Amino acid sequence: MLFSRMLIPTLKEDPAEAEAVSHKLLLRAGMIRKLASGIYNYLPLGLRVLRKVERLVREEMNRAGAQEVLLPAVQPGELWQESGRWQIYGKELLRFKDRHGRDCCFGPTHEEVITDLVRREVHSYRQLPLNLYQIQMKFRDEMRPRFGLIRGREFLMKDGYSFHASEADAETCYQDMYDAYNRIFQRCGLRFKVVEADSGPIGGSFSHEFMVLAETGEDVLASCLACDYAANLEKAEVVLAAANPGAAPATAAPEEVHTPEVRTVEEVAAFLNVSTADIVKTLIYETENGPVALLIRGDHEVNEVKVKNLLRVTDLTLAGAGRVRELTGAEVGFAGPVDLNLPIYADQAVAAMAAAVTGANKTDHHLVRVHPARDFQVTQTADLRTVTAQDRCPRCGGELTLLRGIEVGHIFKLGTKYSQALKAVFLDEAGQEQLIFMGCYGIGVSRIVAAAIEQGNDDQGMIFPMALAPFQVGLIPISLNDAATREKALELHAAMEAAGLEVLFDDRDERPGVKFKDCDLLGLPVRVVLGPKTLAKGMAEVRQRRSGETVMVPLEGLLSHLQEIIRQEMD
Repeated sequence: MLFSRMLIPTLKEDPAEAEAVSHKLLLRAGMIRKLASGIYNYLPLGLRVLRKVERLVREEMNRAGAQEVLLPAVQPGELWQESGRWQIYGKELLRFKDRHGRDCCFGPTHEEVITDLVRREVHSYRQLPLNLYQIQMKFRDEMRPRFGLIRGREFLMKDGYSFHASEADAETCYQDMYDAYNRIFQRCGLRFKVVEADSGPIGGSFSHEFMVLAETGEDVLASCLACDYAANLEKAEVVLAAANPGAAPATAAPEEVHTPEVRTVEEVAAFLNVSTADIVKTLIYETENGPVALLIRGDHEVNEVKVKNLLRVTDLTLAGAGRVRELTGAEVGFAGPVDLNLPIYADQAVAAMAAAVTGANKTDHHLVRVHPARDFQVTQTADLRTVTAQDRCPRCGGELTLLRGIEVGHIFKLGTKYSQALKAVFLDEAGQEQLIFMGCYGIGVSRIVAAAIEQGNDDQGMIFPMALAPFQVGLIPISLNDAATREKALELHAAMEAAGLEVLFDDRDERPGVKFKDCDLLGLPVRVVLGPKTLAKGMAEVRQRRSGETVMVPLEGLLSHLQEIIRQEMD
């Protein structure tokens, strides 16, 4: 492919609109262009990378026995109303009415549509199991789309769904998909980790996320250094306290202390000369079932996903100042659990405290020597906080480390959540009607492109894995005005393409430095440079982008040398 014939509008400077490394480089390399907030055009090079990810995903899905389908992007609202998600999915669901006034949405996912298809077509156990997938644009109306392809509103996704006559068969398929996903991300040349995860609005009993490790990742995961335990921070378990809740000996009765204008945990700790671990934060939340109070130790942070799961609610919002004043009688910063007329949910670390500092439900006042088991009634004690690097592994007790990553895949055990809601049933061998067991398997195809760049880049540009690079080789003749150089470059270009190599021939009338910079910016794994002096010696300069290793290779062995580099990086 000739550089001069392609639409590759590279930029010399980082665009002001971009924050993430991948966003900057995709724009600079002329791979994408913004159409609207969170919505992008894919230019030729960007589309080439996207198609390579698609191809790998298709190959492994087909290898695992899945069948490809294509479902409508626009979905009838009545299906979502039937499943119960029309009301709870949130504003990310782009809802609209068609010309007849019927509710519709642009699909962010396709559980309802695929379940409707299967309930119409599958009636007998003989038709199961069934594993279907598609690769299609999705739309989620993110409030703050950011980081380019990492969190856009429109994105390319592979979503797959399996249907089974038994839970055991569904679990077998789940493991098959788990293995297939591992192969996909390995073949993409990515460093990744599989973590336990919360199922979120998709639902189901259990799920795993596949996280590409990158310091710029917006997700945090906890990983054990001694065993294979790993979990998204939303899901990571905190080891239960060694002591039983309330086992610590009681102290003297609570005492009210005047703490004028002392609101934050840090301010209270400094004013009373105590540790932040001696303080209990009382947070008032609104839910669809009414307000609740959450108690968390001062040096810990509430994990709202754990709270939602415990309370079985979808809407969890911190109460405003006026509401806090109404419910506690005090300004924000002075709420406490003693004599508080609300359901109280306490983190397990709070339940084990003996002499805590809490708000007094009185502005400018706190209580000291509060004992949870004695001084207030807790509705329920549970793990409600976010794990830290100081916690121990819940599986083996080993040391945890916190890593940053980008979610690129998520698989779910759905069970009968959707088949029950949509009445997707089959007749078993005895002729009895049974609910279909389901699984769900997603991959962010366009997000993989961004994640690969976040993981592979330097000051010069992208460093693509061989499997994803828009071209495997960048061929750069130094002097196209030299007839012999041009003729040899054209000859080698034709030979490389005939041998099956993907080559971008930079035939532009530009200085060598410009061509070198663009080749590095585009992240091409191998650069071949031809010049009159090296050609006179029957040699070509070959440089590998990732390692920076540069060698002189005889022309007669150039093709085999390049093929060996590609083979090694693809293995």
